[in-house]
Amino acid sequence: MTTTPERQTIDRVLAELETAVVGKRRTLELVLQAVLADGHVLIEDVPGVAKTLIARSLAAVTGASFARIQFTPDLLPADLTGSSFFDQRTADLVFRPGPIFANVLLADEVNRAPPKTQAALLEAMQERQVTTDGTTRALPAPFVVIATQNPVEFEGTYPLPEAQLDRFAIRLAVGYPDEGAELELLRRRSRREAADPTLEPVLTLAELDALRAAVHRVHVEDAIGAYVVALVRATRDAHGIQIGASPRGGLALMQLARAGALLDGRDYVVPDDVKAVAVPALGHRLTLQPELWAQRGSTDEAVRRCLERVPAPPTRPPAP
Repeated sequence: MTTTPERQTIDRVLAELETAVVGKRRTLELVLQAVLADGHVLIEDVPGVAKTLIARSLAAVTGASFARIQFTPDLLPADLTGSSFFDQRTADLVFRPGPIFANVLLADEVNRAPPKTQAALLEAMQERQVTTDGTTRALPAPFVVIATQNPVEFEGTYPLPEAQLDRFAIRLAVGYPDEGAELELLRRRSRREAADPTLEPVLTLAELDALRAAVHRVHVEDAIGAYVVALVRATRDAHGIQIGASPRGGLALMQLARAGALLDGRDYVVPDDVKAVAVPALGHRLTLQPELWAQRGSTDEAVRRCLERVPAPPTRPPAP
């Protein structure tokens, strides 16, 4: 691992995040990769494994504004985007922004909102804007949605449509901490009065923007690009898959790999960068055939089979 100014900054961010989120370094790296790649994050996991803490901590250490909204079946689009009200003092309509006007939006239990509210969120995720009362308003930059959903509870939920799933750069699970990390979590909690630690900002928004700009300067050889395309196309022919990954999935995979190279202190992508994020970047973009779905098949496993089947190019730095 090479030490670069970007890598040093990223290390400081991760170190500060780990003061709150114990034993989940790889999860934090993946979330940070998605943010640097200008993507959104979907976290599917059971309650109580620090999903909310990860989102709130990320906003705190990057100096970003943060908002959390609990998605429920009666949530209206205006509850998310905001609405206009009549101001008697000025005798005019005044727009009151909703929680979506934040740099980091935690959409908790996102699959509990009805389709009309999901449509409002979809516009924000893709266009970085919202439309209310016939007026389009830009969202702050950066704008990142970290959405959560419980994978084992389906009562009162609305499955996310494929078009919305495709807007998430990455899907991941936090998982339970190992025994040592869970014990350390208890030790840290016993040493302080507050439930969660107070995190210090490590970056300004301008510095975060500089890191995101650095991702675009990471070099991608044609051979790596061809490897990404081959993986994406392989998902469309994979056994038991009805719908494979879209070209948007290939773009997300490439950007995540570039962000991974930056995390590793390199200004060029190697095949291992692509392999490391292929499953979280592509798994949620696939649709199983009905018979495989009934047998509890896994789209993540289909991506792993594609990784085994598609030959990777040799690892070498770009020519000077």
